[in-house]
Amino acid sequence: MLRKQYLSACAFSALALSLASPAFAQSALAADQDDAGQTTPDIVVTGSLIRGTPEDAALPVDVISSEELSRQGSPSAVEMLKALPTSNGVLGDSNQFDSRSQGAEGIATVNLRGLGPQRTLVLFNNKRLVSAGNGIPSVDINMIPQAAIGRIEVLKDGAAATYGSDAVAGVVNFISKSDQKGFLVAGSHKFVNDSVGDYDISASFGHQGNGFRVLLAAGYQTRGELLARDRKFAVQPFAVNPEGGYTGGGNPATFLALGPTGAPITSFTPDASCVPLGGTITAQNRCATQYSVYDALVDTERRGQAYVELGVDITPDIEFEVTALYGRSTVPHYRTSPSYLLTQSPSAATGITQSGFFVPANNPGYIQYRLQNPTALPAGAIGALFPTLLYRPFLTGGNPMFAGDENDPGASIGERKSESARFTATLSGKLTDSLDFNVNATYHHYYRYIDGYDAFGDRVQLALRGLGGPNCTGTTPGANGCLWLNPFGNAIQSNLATGATNPNYVSSVANSAELARWFFVKSFSQADTSLFVGEASISGKTGISLPGGDVQFGVGAQYRRDTYSIRYGNNNNLANNPCRETPVTGNLGPCLPNTVGGASPPATGALAFLGTNANAKASGDVIATYAELQAPIFDTLNLQLAARYEDYGGKVGSTFNPQARLRFQATPWLAFRGGVGTTFRGPRNENLLPGSVTSLQLVGTSFRPVDVAGNAALKPEKSTNYSGGVLLNGGGFTASIDYFRYELRDSIVFEPVAGMVNTLFGSTGAANCGNAAFAALQARFTFNGACNITNVARISTKVINGASVTNSGLDFAANYRGDVGAVRFGAGVTATYTIEYKTADQAVDGVVVQKAFDAGGKLNFQTTAYPVPKWKGQAFIDLGAGIFDGRLTATYIDGYHDQRADTNSGPFAPRVDIAGSPILTQGANIEKYYTFDFSLRVRLPWETTATLSVLNIFDRDPSFARLDYNYDPFTGSALGRNFKVGLSKKF
Repeated sequence: MLRKQYLSACAFSALALSLASPAFAQSALAADQDDAGQTTPDIVVTGSLIRGTPEDAALPVDVISSEELSRQGSPSAVEMLKALPTSNGVLGDSNQFDSRSQGAEGIATVNLRGLGPQRTLVLFNNKRLVSAGNGIPSVDINMIPQAAIGRIEVLKDGAAATYGSDAVAGVVNFISKSDQKGFLVAGSHKFVNDSVGDYDISASFGHQGNGFRVLLAAGYQTRGELLARDRKFAVQPFAVNPEGGYTGGGNPATFLALGPTGAPITSFTPDASCVPLGGTITAQNRCATQYSVYDALVDTERRGQAYVELGVDITPDIEFEVTALYGRSTVPHYRTSPSYLLTQSPSAATGITQSGFFVPANNPGYIQYRLQNPTALPAGAIGALFPTLLYRPFLTGGNPMFAGDENDPGASIGERKSESARFTATLSGKLTDSLDFNVNATYHHYYRYIDGYDAFGDRVQLALRGLGGPNCTGTTPGANGCLWLNPFGNAIQSNLATGATNPNYVSSVANSAELARWFFVKSFSQADTSLFVGEASISGKTGISLPGGDVQFGVGAQYRRDTYSIRYGNNNNLANNPCRETPVTGNLGPCLPNTVGGASPPATGALAFLGTNANAKASGDVIATYAELQAPIFDTLNLQLAARYEDYGGKVGSTFNPQARLRFQATPWLAFRGGVGTTFRGPRNENLLPGSVTSLQLVGTSFRPVDVAGNAALKPEKSTNYSGGVLLNGGGFTASIDYFRYELRDSIVFEPVAGMVNTLFGSTGAANCGNAAFAALQARFTFNGACNITNVARISTKVINGASVTNSGLDFAANYRGDVGAVRFGAGVTATYTIEYKTADQAVDGVVVQKAFDAGGKLNFQTTAYPVPKWKGQAFIDLGAGIFDGRLTATYIDGYHDQRADTNSGPFAPRVDIAGSPILTQGANIEKYYTFDFSLRVRLPWETTATLSVLNIFDRDPSFARLDYNYDPFTGSALGRNFKVGLSKKF
């Protein structure tokens, strides 16, 4: 039977969840040796089309076996990826305040070299997987069947010449354990303080014989919720980190009393309930309240996968294989702020003349507040104005729509769902004794659903006037089914997140769930992505012999078709609700002007904060041809040449990418390898669409909606990659040092928001407003009032071919394994050092908004780069005797710098909201982070294995950063010390 022979002994199938840390991964030089020192037959190595043992390859490939995963105690996908020295900026933990991870809850990605998950090609059994359809096009590895994986190969170099688009930073190839025999069942539980923890169960079955083989696998995993308020580091006082989930546009809020002419007759007045409910009155006399206490650091996740692989020998030399994969994941209650900031002023349809949200003097909450605070609302006042950008309907008291949630009452709750289905068919075998063929087809569909809630701004204004509610008829406030919205703190009994009580609470003016449901409505989207790949290749001997052996070749052709579509719900669809007033009047355009007069505004939807978009769909076809040649010039010198041509058609065009690699075996224990080639990544279909999607990003000290539009003029990004390394192997010891360098140009990126904001507003908040040279940049901003950073309501950006990037560094690895008497011993260390990650000047509309910088060792907040610590590494020691095996692991992440401190921008600007306007320097340098883990494995009778792991033994908190959760979720972990137990049984 034709099949790849892999090591598949697995302590329990959950062990093979994902990438292992390469501190425990073996290089291709020795990876295919089992404990008895045997090697596998020739296989196709990741990065090559030609069958040959990894030991003969010139490729920088790490191979991670299930045995290595077992020794680690089965880390989760996110844990392994964050610890992987070659990986930075990992998506997998809750991180709703970074635009690159918004809406991606429940998704996990691979990000080699920190160049972005979209630049790492992820394969399953050497075949492509479709992207998840979220904001950053990337493969969701949570949908890969855990129980079916036997090993993972990580190619730490570009491979566009072999695989085509996306293989810029490298390739991660998950390979099934096709040679499993019998049943394997397993289960594990992770105990996490303040959480129900994580559960994992799996089962697999394999059979071979009589020209037939089968692999069946299924798994189910759950992840327990961890609330932000259950970790002290995540909830800090305002004076320590004003960016730690605080807003000046909350509730209780800040208001102005209006006189008979409609003009303010008082200055900004913070609500009297601000401090009792846990808020802070700033130096600007505004109420700052904390929304992050309602959020989760880890969301509840539930996911499962099922996999079938069948192989049949058509003849002794030809096999037909089919596979089917299904995966599903849900985040049933994604938690966020009880309501969002109101960034759009009400329209003229609400019957007001002020710019902001007007509360008339007959509002019951207003009347009660005046009784409690007679000097705050003078007798001559006709009402109060809650300025746009300084008010939201609900915050500290929670949202009455969700007050019944027993785990986190009052937080706004959304849902995320993913569903993946993939089918492959392969016919492979021998044409002749020296020629192999492979014809295969893949179809993969991925469905993604996300929802949440936001307010219709015009309905909020009507409710403030006593004309709210689903049963309101007539024009008499508070009558005929009409309901009042009370914006004052006396409507709030307590802070549902912290328990702080409000002495000013009056139950008769509290807000109702019925009213909230009328103006706080569901917003959702459904995205579908699909991928079809048809491919045929031939490989084998050329008939030419060199002193080192036969010259081998591979040639092939591939056709790919990608599709993308997204559909929005009624409330956030521009076709249904294009204007602020649409939910009130039914007007579909032109939209009514602002209350202060002027031209008709653009149709940006009725929701006050989240985006409103148009349905869209796109598709693209790619035709590719490729070739590879392996020439063993001498026994000690092997040359690999490869090239690929891909044609995208249309404006995108075509690309040709050659690659050369060389390996020299200087002595039996010393070898050298090196390579050079070009790689590329074509623009995704969704990036070419003219419409936009909306992210939420920090502007100044508050979040604002940022629209990101597609760009039909995008062209493929390209990179020239260089690599070179030294390998040692002898006496149970292996080691390697590899140099890597990526020279990326025309990179496909989102325009950097922080650079745009800092360039236009500078340190004064309005530095270049009105400057003709910056007019085009200023036009990207929508303001509620004059051009000033505090008045920004919305920003328009797009996808572009951006600045060039040069990324280089060194990979180090050393491993030893042997016996000391009756004791099994092993030790190893792996590390990556980033020499440079230089990004050239980035311009927007002819203005340089992001000057050239080195992203290495930086946080890179709101730039075109991910967080990239200079050093990442791991070390381990294994000891085993009899039925026991133990491993102690140390993980190290170097400190890195928040470069916003260098320009006194963002959180490091003078704090005008704190007395004396100090510059808060804490968090400018994010401290180094290290943890120790221990795992014990016990081989019991009846082919049963038990494991016990203690992770983060010393219970270290993640390093402090000036971000919403007070740490960097791309890099650190919020779990603290946790324990894991597991049991597996073979039949």
